[in-house]
Amino acid sequence: MSKTEEQGKELPVLGDAAPKRDLPSTPRGLRTRASLVAAARTVFERDGFIDSRLTDITKEAQCSTGTFYTYFDSKEEALAAVLHEAQEDMLHPGPPQEHHENRSVIESLDAGNRAYIKAYKRNAKLMLLLEQVAAVDPEFRQLRLDRGQAFAKRNCKWVRKLQDEGYADPSLDPVMSASALSLMVGRMAYYKYALKQPGWGSDDLLAETATKLWVNALGIPADGSRRGD
Repeated sequence: MSKTEEQGKELPVLGDAAPKRDLPSTPRGLRTRASLVAAARTVFERDGFIDSRLTDITKEAQCSTGTFYTYFDSKEEALAAVLHEAQEDMLHPGPPQEHHENRSVIESLDAGNRAYIKAYKRNAKLMLLLEQVAAVDPEFRQLRLDRGQAFAKRNCKWVRKLQDEGYADPSLDPVMSASALSLMVGRMAYYKYALKQPGWGSDDLLAETATKLWVNALGIPADGSRRGD
């Protein structure tokens, strides 16, 4: 099993928030469903989930309402499909689970933060939409919470690894530290890219700041060496 497949197994699937059907068995059916998913994302991001209508989606996809119901039972199920399609990109794991042999721990952490921030920026409208729906739909709200916990759990493994290897402060609780730092970077990206908070500077500044805060919070030496070296 590849590392990507292993990571995917750790995360709840956004498509589980709504009833799922088997994928179409014909190339034409797959194309039609893909067209509907793309159209739904366009409409949801443009109009918001609450104000969007099925007729807007079918108009965007240039198909009939009956065709929509061939593949989805509701707007919620269409949204789940949109989120499922985007999850590999928008839900990047963030900090790496091991540092590259040609990178220091800090460089690896910085690379992970930059990859996460780029993915978030690409999908900022969708992330804002997920916040909107989670506020009114308990299933999507629970799913959002579950996914956040899954990421914190995975980042916790990396924090514990850094502690075991002598890079991070061993007195820190890895679960609480990973949860707090994961939330911090996620909200930074949310305010900058989804809410478009003014005065937040460049993408580089956001990534550099996030990495410095991780490094300082975990007590990693500024030169990336092991503590006490």
